[in-house]
Amino acid sequence: ASPAPVRVPEPRLMPDEAQPNDRHRHRQLQGKVLVLTVCAAGIGGTFQYGYNLTIINAPTSVIQAFINETWLERTGLPLERSRITLMWTFIVSIFPLGGLAGALLAGPMAIKLGRKKSLLLNNMFVMLAALLVGLSRMAKSFEMIMLSRFFAGINSGVGMNIQPMYLGESSPKELRGAVTLTSASFTALGLVLGQIVGLREILGAEEKWPLLLASNAVPSLIQLVLLPWAPESPRYLLIDRGDKESCICALQKLRGSRDLSSEMKEMLAEQAAVQGKTATGPWELFRNPAVRWQLITIIVLGSAMQLCGNDSMYFYASYVFQEAGIPYDKIQYYIIGTGSCELITAMTCVRTSWSQCIVALEPVHCVQSMSTFPPLVQ
Repeated sequence: ASPAPVRVPEPRLMPDEAQPNDRHRHRQLQGKVLVLTVCAAGIGGTFQYGYNLTIINAPTSVIQAFINETWLERTGLPLERSRITLMWTFIVSIFPLGGLAGALLAGPMAIKLGRKKSLLLNNMFVMLAALLVGLSRMAKSFEMIMLSRFFAGINSGVGMNIQPMYLGESSPKELRGAVTLTSASFTALGLVLGQIVGLREILGAEEKWPLLLASNAVPSLIQLVLLPWAPESPRYLLIDRGDKESCICALQKLRGSRDLSSEMKEMLAEQAAVQGKTATGPWELFRNPAVRWQLITIIVLGSAMQLCGNDSMYFYASYVFQEAGIPYDKIQYYIIGTGSCELITAMTCVRTSWSQCIVALEPVHCVQSMSTFPPLVQ
């Protein structure tokens, strides 16, 4: 009889051999959840700001003609050119006014509702804006366009404040600077896509301007689908709500199964430091020498960025290139070039920051300016 075949046992991984594979899987899980959080927050956050900034440029002359026609039907008299320009200026300038209102609303919303719920609720403003502008031509009301731009501005103001806060509090320390900088990348991406959608071959034709201005509802719908799958900010859950179990659950989703003790210890120390304290007002921050210079730095940099004329360039790009002698049929492509330059710059900054974080693995180098942002907003 032939001898029974010898069964060779399959090699089993020892704990020290299995650990690298587990760590790799945990890292992949953490990366997927973090990417989902960044994209879901960005598409309905700063992306909306950039998108709403540029879609108003393409239908400039068409909306001005609509204002004149509407006024003529109401009064029987056409508007003077200066009056039409004044009306158009109101439509343009009411957007940043809504942004100011949204910025003032963002702080209370972030504290009372949480970062994630605030971003979800913020879509209500842009949905209302899309509805108003979509029906404006049917209702023969240019005032509805103004009101629509105001609500779109509120949406942008809330998103621009809460999105960096949410991402900064959800990302690990070594990536916090790079993750928070994605807010600028989504702004630039919104700028370029708004300019592309405004091409005459897409939605920039005369009869399609209500659809163009109402297309900002699409990013909101995408966020409403994606963001519920992302976890809430762990810092908000622990410090603002005092829910330690939910905080640990959110951290596990974001970090995988890695050791969370040091991060929890840091947040518990911050919770103890702020316990019993009320929200700090702007003037109190100026009086506090510990944060005074950080606040002054933010104000100076923010003011310089807004006062450099960057936004006005996007609002009045058609006028600028027309006065520069660019042929009318080529202006829309020159406008896309301006947004593309900003997008390339923003992506380069994020890539550089990400590389520095990976090489240095030192939080101070990556988040020195961003780590104090959430307390300042509150």
